[in-house]
Amino acid sequence: MALTLYNTLTRQKETFESLKPGRVSMYVCGPTVYDSSHIGHARSAVVFDIVFRYLQEVGYEVTYVRNFTDVDDKIIQRAKERNMDTQALSEMYIKEFHDDMDALAVLRPTAEPRATEFIKEIVEVTSMLVDKGHAYVMDGDVYFDVRSFESYGKLSGRKLEDMEAGARVKVDDRKKDPFDFALWKAKKPGEPSWESPWGKGRPGWHIECSAMSWSRLGETFDIHGGGQDLIFPHHENEVAQSEAAFGKQFVRYWMHNGFVNINSEKMSKSLNNFLIVREILEQFHPEAVRLFLLSKHYRSPVDFSEQAMKEAASGLDRVYASMDRIQETVGCLQFEHEASGHWTRFCAAMDDDFNTAGALGILFEAVRDANRLLDGDMAGDDNARVQECGAAILKMGHVLGMFQEDPKIYFENKKEKAAQEGGFDQSMVDDLVAQRAQARKDKNWAEADAIRKQLTEMGIAIEDTPEGTIWKMA
Repeated sequence: MALTLYNTLTRQKETFESLKPGRVSMYVCGPTVYDSSHIGHARSAVVFDIVFRYLQEVGYEVTYVRNFTDVDDKIIQRAKERNMDTQALSEMYIKEFHDDMDALAVLRPTAEPRATEFIKEIVEVTSMLVDKGHAYVMDGDVYFDVRSFESYGKLSGRKLEDMEAGARVKVDDRKKDPFDFALWKAKKPGEPSWESPWGKGRPGWHIECSAMSWSRLGETFDIHGGGQDLIFPHHENEVAQSEAAFGKQFVRYWMHNGFVNINSEKMSKSLNNFLIVREILEQFHPEAVRLFLLSKHYRSPVDFSEQAMKEAASGLDRVYASMDRIQETVGCLQFEHEASGHWTRFCAAMDDDFNTAGALGILFEAVRDANRLLDGDMAGDDNARVQECGAAILKMGHVLGMFQEDPKIYFENKKEKAAQEGGFDQSMVDDLVAQRAQARKDKNWAEADAIRKQLTEMGIAIEDTPEGTIWKMA
């Protein structure tokens, strides 16, 4: 089955064909670094991490570029509020973003350009637009003339004549049209600035991405991604200025991920429900967060709630428990074992516009199949089938960026964290479990039941297996 993508530009699924055989060029809009990363940033990063991983898994050489916007009105304002240098503020939040995404097992892109490193290219593209009559200069500011680009609105489906002037843009009487946008902003007191043919100033937001993608990937590239909120005006403006400058198709396939809602409400600062990544990671395992974020198709909204995260954490436990059983029965899990059946169906789901929800369904099918075999008498070629399930889980997990820990270490770490949060010592629980085992051996059922009740009240579940009693947090 060929890989298909839903292209925002054409509003339909298309068979993916890269510009250069065997190679993919991809650009994704990264964060504006003026604050801590929230769960919405995490979703975009994880979604395109999956795209990056899967394209590599199926044999493509991928050049993945994700930028940092490190000069912007919000950065300047936040730096003033904190009496900090804008560069120092950006550096602080870039490091924090890296720490958060590393914790979530998000692979570093091929390149992570920063806008301030590409002033020369930004000035060059802006000059092209001025020279070609697509931009004009007003008092040191440079604006893109949206009326000069006939197909403006083709990505978002909006038409200039249908949009009310001033409804979504700040009215500036100096502009030819209210929807004309700044390519270059004249210097203001206290703001960072650079030299340009129009005087000292700094770049507008939209031109930064056009210049960085052009510098790293060329005039036309394969995939451009980002959140749905970027379709208009950011990506629409990128299309206009890039195609006006270079006279070529800018991007072949546009991908946009859906929003993260919080308890069925849109995440917004006005509702005070912004969830910061590092605070979420204090409460939940990073792989549980990934599992939650991938549980819905990337174009669909996903609803963050306590219940949803508990379900994701439970699902993570289920996979690791199965991996542990497989290791105990057939030895270490290995990629080398045949992973044909489940892996083939997993790839079919991923080829269908990166359907991670469907792909996770195949993964849990492999877990169920392995457990069913392990619960039986393990006759004939059942051992090979269990190995196939284990190899498939490993291989699928590699693409999904999950199930990377040794199962025993995973559960030991979970016990340790639970003990710290619960204010008890693991050795105390081990002693109670041992006492219960001895009581059962002595047929002292009352004492065994009393110990089980004590453990249950501590939030600990115990399971009696042929190899002995194991415990975990309920």
